Amino acid sequence: MAVTLTTPNTLLGVFQPKGAVIKLAINAVTVVLGTLLITAAAKINVPVWPVPVTLQSFAIAALAATFGMRIGVATVALYLLEGAMGLPVFATGGGMPYLVGPTGGFLIGFLAMAAVIGFAADRGASSRPFTMFGAMMVGNVVMFAFGFAWLLAMAGQAGWIDQTNVVASAFAKAVQPFIVWDILKMAFASLTVTGLWGLFAAKR
Repeated sequence: MAVTLTTPNTLLGVFQPKGAVIKLAINAVTVVLGTLLITAAAKINVPVWPVPVTLQSFAIAALAATFGMRIGVATVALYLLEGAMGLPVFATGGGMPYLVGPTGGFLIGFLAMAAVIGFAADRGASSRPFTMFGAMMVGNVVMFAFGFAWLLAMAGQAGWIDQTNVVASAFAKAVQPFIVWDILKMAFASLTVTGLWGLFAAKR
């Protein structure tokens, strides 16, 4: 099983050892370390309401591109489990109330985001900056779709949403302010991963 957790097309796959047992151990450690990086990125935030500005999407995009789909999704899943169990891994805390709060859709959307980007990485996008950037943007859009749909589902209980124009109000408050920043974060993440690929992996 450990052999199939990532591919030679990812940075993690290139630098893993040959032995199946040690490879599995390294994958497990990688997942845990990945959750720590996402947590650190969540703590770098601007606390605006209802959705804070954080570096989580950058961290998840870079990790999924580095790890591939399976380990990338496993990393995000463990991160969400840690938060659901009450560990303060999210931007302003943890626990189930946080997970089902206004940002819950975005947090769940991170799983889909990691899957999209990791899928592209497994198929060789790490060596193609524009392809990787495109995959990251698609993953980012999917994540926002989850978050936006969740906010609309909560609209009847949210005082910050204009009840006379729910869709436009939710978009203006929780999506529009992030568009430019997330394009920049995806561009930087794609350049970081493809740059590291060119610097290290392509020479092996």
